[in-house]
Amino acid sequence: MMHHTSLLLQVASGQLPPTMGWFVIFAIIKMLVAFGIYLVCVAYTTFAERRIAAWIQDRHGPNRVGPQGIFQVLADGVKNFMKEETLPGGANKVMFILAPALAFIPSLVTWAVIPFASPLPVPGVGLIDMVVANLPIGFLFTLSISSLGVYGLTIAGWSSNNKYALLGGLRASAQMISYEISMGMSTVCVLLLAGNVGLNEIITQQASQGWNVMLLTMAFFIFAVSSLAETNRVPFDLPEAESELVAGYHAEYSSMKYSMFPIAEYANIITASSLMVTLFFGGWDIPFTSWDNLPPWTALKTVLTMGLYVGKVMFFVFTFIWLRWTLPRFRYDQLMSIGWKVLLPMALVYITVVASLTLGLDAAGVVRTGMGFKAAMLGMNLVFVGLVFWVLDRGRIVSPAFSRIQRAEIAHLRAVSERSDLSNQQGT
Repeated sequence: MMHHTSLLLQVASGQLPPTMGWFVIFAIIKMLVAFGIYLVCVAYTTFAERRIAAWIQDRHGPNRVGPQGIFQVLADGVKNFMKEETLPGGANKVMFILAPALAFIPSLVTWAVIPFASPLPVPGVGLIDMVVANLPIGFLFTLSISSLGVYGLTIAGWSSNNKYALLGGLRASAQMISYEISMGMSTVCVLLLAGNVGLNEIITQQASQGWNVMLLTMAFFIFAVSSLAETNRVPFDLPEAESELVAGYHAEYSSMKYSMFPIAEYANIITASSLMVTLFFGGWDIPFTSWDNLPPWTALKTVLTMGLYVGKVMFFVFTFIWLRWTLPRFRYDQLMSIGWKVLLPMALVYITVVASLTLGLDAAGVVRTGMGFKAAMLGMNLVFVGLVFWVLDRGRIVSPAFSRIQRAEIAHLRAVSERSDLSNQQGT
């Protein structure tokens, strides 16, 4: 009797959770649709990179295959499938074939737990969460899975039986270890404010307290820099530095197996952008209003929040591409020094300050959703930003052109050069 009553209530109200049967059906539908759209977006991110790079360099880019070149992705896919497959002599065949999939799958699985819109009410079914897998520990899941992609790169370098490829794989693993720690430390501050490890709950916290990019500015900076290193993007693309390693860990790959590595890179870009949006920019939350965060849920709310979420992610994808065609890469010693000597100590100090400040404000009875709490966090962030970027750094650490030579030595060399020029002028 109770079962029939719950079904009748479900039909009468679309604001209740779906029954188990509908939950399974819509979970399969969400998985097929969401992953299908995700893969198409990954493919067209490669096209976006080529067009944006052409725009930055004042050239055309791909524009012949289809209107404005939109079918170039399809042509590239056909070309890669038609190319000859190669297997290096002495390579570990099983691992060599498995490595490209190991590089791609973690980014795909990580994205599956990120909410991309407000819940959708379906008449006669119930309230459908706009996330492929709404895990209560989604935050911890993203941290644990996202770091597994480096295994694909390391195995690719080792299994190729190529010394340059092996060096690229070792660089990738060392880089991941260096920046994964800083990335994890930066997200601890998010947990201190949210008090929960569910990604939907983190979005709800930002809707009431304000976006974490304002409350935790330095945590966002550390996370963003670590994301660049995790995705092997400029200025952290040392694992595939073609001038040193002859294309790095995928030097021996060809055909579609080779293409899986760039595809994995662009998938990581989308996933990293989605994580930044979710953790620091409110996820699908529409700013300056609470209308989208409160029931009753409607299809209009779902469409608008999804559109805003996609816009935020596209902005960060563009930023990844923009940085690649603007900055030079670091030297490898600079890359490791920034990870261990700059970002990690900064993250530890920042965690201590944020934890102390939140504990003190809570003990003083300051409400976290009130203006007093927000003002205190914002003031702390302004102090940190000024201290790091204007007092401590002054263009010496963050700048990729940083040199070990001291300013006094530079002044001495300039004085010597000026005296030498003066002597030459007097001699002539």
